[in-house]
Parts: sequence; structure tokens; C-alpha cells
Amino acid sequence: MARVCARRCGLGAAGGRGRVAERLGVSPAVLRLYGKRDQTRSNHLGQVAKYLEWQTAPAGSQAMEELEQFLLDRAMEHDAPTLLFNLAREYLMAAKVIRPGALILAKMVGTARKAASDLTSQLVGHLLTKELRADLERMLVVDAGLGMTRLEWLVSPARDASATSVKTAIDKLTWLRAIDAHQMDVSVLPNERRRFLAQVARRSSNQGLERRKERKFPILLAFVAQAAVDQLDEVVALFDQAVSARESRAKSKTDEALVERAKKGEARQLVMEMILPVLADPSIPDDEVGGMLRERIGMQRLREITSDAWKPLPRDHGRLSELESSYTYLRQLTPNVLAAIDFQGGPGTAELMEAVAILKEMNRLGGRKVPAGAPTGFVPAKYADYLVKARKSGEDTAYRHFWELCVILCLRDGLRSGDVFVPGSRRYADPATYLYTPEQWAPKRAEYCRLVGKPPNAAEALEQGKEELHAALQELEKTLAGAAPDDTGMVRLDEDEHLVVPPLPAEDVPAEAKALKDELAAMLPFAPIASLLIELDARTHFLDCCSRLRAGAGRGADGRVGGG
Repeated sequence: MARVCARRCGLGAAGGRGRVAERLGVSPAVLRLYGKRDQTRSNHLGQVAKYLEWQTAPAGSQAMEELEQFLLDRAMEHDAPTLLFNLAREYLMAAKVIRPGALILAKMVGTARKAASDLTSQLVGHLLTKELRADLERMLVVDAGLGMTRLEWLVSPARDASATSVKTAIDKLTWLRAIDAHQMDVSVLPNERRRFLAQVARRSSNQGLERRKERKFPILLAFVAQAAVDQLDEVVALFDQAVSARESRAKSKTDEALVERAKKGEARQLVMEMILPVLADPSIPDDEVGGMLRERIGMQRLREITSDAWKPLPRDHGRLSELESSYTYLRQLTPNVLAAIDFQGGPGTAELMEAVAILKEMNRLGGRKVPAGAPTGFVPAKYADYLVKARKSGEDTAYRHFWELCVILCLRDGLRSGDVFVPGSRRYADPATYLYTPEQWAPKRAEYCRLVGKPPNAAEALEQGKEELHAALQELEKTLAGAAPDDTGMVRLDEDEHLVVPPLPAEDVPAEAKALKDELAAMLPFAPIASLLIELDARTHFLDCCSRLRAGAGRGADGRVGGG
């Protein structure tokens, strides 16, 4: 018993005997011979269990049946045997059930894992048609065109946001859609189970999956269902990154051009400082101004300054014009992305979505000219002048380039802000899907309004809010009327009629609460930090990631890093 208490409290055997002896009011020496008879320990264990209201769990008991169901539920979420074993121990402790032998518990874990695998196959069996099984089988066969299996091809991520990577990502998405992976409903499986199975497919070799025989099909099914969503997100993310990379490049070049312009502008400013005093001096005859300025400034310097035309900059400092140099590159990927992805817009994006539809149709038909009446209301003000100037000058090609770039940039920005979404995507999903639908909200509205003390009718809620606001303002007026400008502890108006809200003072903890806290802390057993670290290592094995400063020090005989 002393040893048990010592382990629970993080103490040594002697320390455990001392604490138990102190509680029992006896000498520690009396407890040295405790437990020499096995029958004594068994009898005392039964007495302790009865006193603490713990129960045993014999085979076939309700407690064991509940444990089996618990392990099956957890096995549907996690497959690691050690984790399941520890979860079972914690469950038994919470239920006040004496743990059966470790071998029995290990067998129950194995049974639960097998049952979870069988249940998974049963739940998704209706999806595994003959055609789908054939498609999944072909995923494990080396494709001559790819030089690898489809599984390896799908698992390999994009290395960059180049046009080639975007095309490959779209090819993967197209293949997954061809086997209807985006329409496979595997929601009958828990989320954790789906993620686990998909991870098994990613980490397993083709031979390893083949050895699983029938069990490989649920694994591959969960993988392709998740890959359809992940691949959709990857295509959109690569589109974002590719457009942003070219925009950043244009910004960098524009910034460099602005630096050079600033240098030239400084030289012009210095010349102006020499010109203006002469022009503003009425004592200098007009016919002498030109000669005087040419003499002071010098013809060479004047020629250098006037050699470059000084044009006013557009609102964006020429960034869209610089981005137009990447138009051909972007055309290598944007038509494919628009054709593969179903972009949809939320409120306020009607013109942008219409422009996207027009651009998709132009790409399909090979049109070169933007149709008359194509929307431009979505174009930011800083880019609008480009379209106006191109339209007035009749430059249809320039107008097409600038208009299409504006569509692509606004589409990218809409994806980032959530104004534009992609059905079926996880990362770029419609923000409205995170909210209750009117049908879901209707039965919950009355209870919610009761809890927050608000009327369910919107007009009544607004009226109540106005009343609360007026009441709060009246209370504030009373507070301000009774506060002096120099009263630093009160909400007040200072000498300049500015509202001053002082910081809240620290809350005083009652003496009774402090005394109760100390009393509760004194009831907790003292646990040395070393014992806590040992227990934490037993649970997490975090010491495997540690090493001594002395090179070559591994785990010692006691299993700890660096020995005892």
C-alpha cells in the first residue's frame, strides 16, 4: 500500500511509507513488513476499492462491454495501439473501474482495431462499385506516361507556382473528377477516421497497400475523396501565388523606377531653385533672363535635364503597366484555371462574376476583343484610367490586356477576402456555409433570444437596443456631471472637453478566498519536479528528443537520456 501511495504521489518507497504513516498516526517502521503476504494485499485492495467505490471488471460484465464500445469508438478515430491503451486506462480511471491485466487490455485494443477496420469496410461498402474498385486498382499500377503510379503522382506536391505546376495540378484535379472523387460522400466515417485512412495511403508503398488486399479499398477511397478537395485547394492556391508573384515583380520594378525618377526629380528641383529667383526678380530685364539662366546653369546641364520627357504618373505609379509585361506568361495558366474552377461570388460581386464569365467564354472561343458593354465597375479606381485611355485611343489589344489583368487581380483579391468562393473547396469555401441556414436557425432562435434576453422580432430588438443606449448615455451624463476634470480615478471630461476613461483598478481578492486557496494547496501532495518529468516522459517519451551536452550520451540502464 505504501508503495502504491508513493507512486501516486511521486515519492520514493520511504517517502511513501512516511506519508501513509503520518496519515495513519503510526511509526513508519511498522509499515516496512507490509504486504509480505499476497492475501493481505488482495484483501486490502478489495477494502480500498469498496471504500473508494471502485468496481472490478470481470469478463462479460457491463463494465467490460462499455470498455469494448469505448475502444471501438476511439479506434475509429485513432489506430495507434499505445494511444488506445492509454485512452483505455484513463477511461477506466474516470469510470472508477479497476484495470484488468495489461495483456487482457492489449488484446482488447487489438480486437477494437480489427473491429474498426471491419466497420469501416461495412460503412463504405456501398460506394465501392466494380468500376470504382478497378479505378482504385489502377492507381497502384505504374503509368507509362507518368513513369510512376497514380498514387505517387497524386501524393507528390507542387514544387512552385509556375505555369507547369498549375497545369499538373489541374491534370490531377481532372483525373480525380473523372472517377467522381469529388462526389464521393464518405461522411459516414468520422472525420478522424477519414484523415487517418488518407494518411495511410500517403505513407504506404504500393506493395504495402497490395498486401492489405480488400482492406486497401476503403483506404484508397478515403484518400481520393480527400485528395479531390485538397487538389482543388492547391489549384486555387497556385493561381493566387502565381498572380501574386508577377504582381510583386511588377511592384519591385515600379519601385526601382520610382527611385530613379526621384533622383532625376531632385536634379530638376535644384535647377528650378536657380530659375525661379531669376524669373521672380523684376529688376532683371526680360531680354536678359534667358542668357543669364543659360550662363548660370550651363547648356550641358540643361540638355541633360531636358533629354528625358517628364510625364505624370498614373494613380498606381505604373504598376499595372509593368504587370502587362507578364501578360503572356499569365495567359499560360489563367485560362486553364478559369476553365477548371467554378468561381462564385457573394454579395457585391455581380459585375466581377459577369466579367469572369465573359473572359471564360472569350478563352473558349479564342476571342481577341473585349465585347462592348463588358462590365468595368469592379475595376479599382487606381486602374480605371488605363481602360479609359485605351478605349479612347482605340487600342483594342491594350484594352483587352488591362481589362483581363483587372479581372484576374480582382478575382485573386476576392478569394482572399472571402467575397469570391469555390464550391467544394475547404480553404476557399463560401463563408455563409459556416452560418446557420434559416431552417437550422428557426428552432434555435427562441431559446437563444431567451438566453440573451432579446426579443426574436428584429424591430423590437432594435427598439430595445435604442432604449438601452439612451439609458446608458443618461448614466454616463450623471457620471460626467459628478466628476471633476482632475479626478484621475473617474470617467470624466478634461479641460479640453475630451473624454477620459481611466484604467480599471485591480480587483481585490477577499481574505476568505486567499485562505481557502492556501488550504486547498496544502491538501495537495508534494511532488518533486523530477517525479513529474519521469511521469511525463512515460506518457510522451519527450526525452527521446533530448541529449546531454556530452556527445554520445544515450539512454542509460534506467531508460532515461544520459543514464541515471
